[in-house]
Amino acid sequence: MRHRQVLAVATVALFGLSGCADRPNDLDTYYDDPTPTPAVEPSQPSVKPQADPVPPPSTQAPVPAAVSAALLTDEDVAEEEVVPGEGKVSGCLTGLTRGTSRAATWSYASGSTLEHQVTEYTDRDASDVVTQADCDGKKLTLAKQTGVEVQRAWCDGTTCTVLLAKGNLVSALSVTAGTEARATEAARRLLPIVAQRLRSA
Repeated sequence: MRHRQVLAVATVALFGLSGCADRPNDLDTYYDDPTPTPAVEPSQPSVKPQADPVPPPSTQAPVPAAVSAALLTDEDVAEEEVVPGEGKVSGCLTGLTRGTSRAATWSYASGSTLEHQVTEYTDRDASDVVTQADCDGKKLTLAKQTGVEVQRAWCDGTTCTVLLAKGNLVSALSVTAGTEARATEAARRLLPIVAQRLRSA
């Protein structure tokens, strides 16, 4: 009888051990849930990347072909040995922008500047604009260019400005140099090229 009791106890102990065989032998975690629920990190609001701002539609009217055709190009002024400038006109030329215009600027190695602007007027003749223009400085007499309706020029200090009119286009050239003589000479050299551009527009 005693032998049967011992066998029964051994059998119970064996089954008890087999039932715990899949549990880790760590007393700190023995009674923990064998499959702990993973910690849920607090959800963070999704941040959408900023889209590139959409530029507003252009409200500027397209530049007329005649204006572009009358504007000096880099090739036209290549012999002056200049490089493209900032594209901003100054002086007397700033008062001629009431119409649709385009401008180009160049710089000499010496620091002198060359500016050219072509403006189209739809409400008045270009000859009226040039005739009524009042630039500062003393009047400069240059060779009259053929195919040009009105031509006027001034020198104010070391800046010389030439205005030409044909149809509804005004072509304005301005040269700023170290001396008035150099500005005048540059204006004389470039005047025939400016007039040719205006005639072909």
